Amino acid sequence: MSIAREQPTQKPFDMRQLIVPISAILIVAYFLAPIIWQVLTSFKVNADIAAIPSVYIPKRITFEHYLSLFRRRPFGLYIFNSAFVSITSTILCLAVGAPAAYALARLRLWGERILLATITIVTLFPAVLLFLGLLEMVKALNLGNNYLALIIPDTAVNLPLTILVMRSFFQQLPKDLEDAAKVDGYNTVQMLWQIVIPMTFPALVTTGILTFIAAWNEFIFALTFMTRESLKTIPVATAQLSGVSVFEIPYGPIAAATVLGTLPLVFLVLVFQRRIVQGLTAGAVKG
Repeated sequence: MSIAREQPTQKPFDMRQLIVPISAILIVAYFLAPIIWQVLTSFKVNADIAAIPSVYIPKRITFEHYLSLFRRRPFGLYIFNSAFVSITSTILCLAVGAPAAYALARLRLWGERILLATITIVTLFPAVLLFLGLLEMVKALNLGNNYLALIIPDTAVNLPLTILVMRSFFQQLPKDLEDAAKVDGYNTVQMLWQIVIPMTFPALVTTGILTFIAAWNEFIFALTFMTRESLKTIPVATAQLSGVSVFEIPYGPIAAATVLGTLPLVFLVLVFQRRIVQGLTAGAVKG
């Protein structure tokens, strides 16, 4: 008697297998479309920018828009101003915020709940609500057209978020390591800088990048507190780009300035990509 071989049954095609990749492609295209448009516009000649219908992919490429930024205005100085303010503000936020977050995570402080509630509420305030008060302080301290007029407000605005984020990471660390360090003779400061901080380096990188991006993109304070041309930052300088005539909008130079202002952030994220992922996922799993 022969045994009939069973032929393998083919599974019916499931449309749900295509939903995830198609959705991912559409979401990526949705977010990348404006960026790609800006990049392409920065390389278009003026005729293609003003053409109707729109020229999506330029056949003629020019670097004139990038060159005009540095010929007409001190754009390199704007980049330096933004970098100096952002880096200094980030360092101050981490230097002050990390010890404060560790104290809130490990020490039993009087009024801790009230302090945490206050920090949380401050993070919800838009920076524009603090504008008038900061303006009076800048005028009283004569800090106008001074880097401190941007460094101090940026640090104050970003510090509460830094404390909250770092506190959540410190709470995930096992206390056994700290107890062992105390047995070995470490004081609180030594234990913080030699043991705790190295273990939370991904969290520091993630928090630092968030703070850096917020300071780099800050606009309202830089627009008001810095009126001298040599002290302007990239967002303000880009917004104030003008054409040859009053009625001309320089789309090409604006697109080029936008690309140049975004490149440092893209480079920063690409360099620390692995650390950012580690920092974002570090607090998700205990143990």
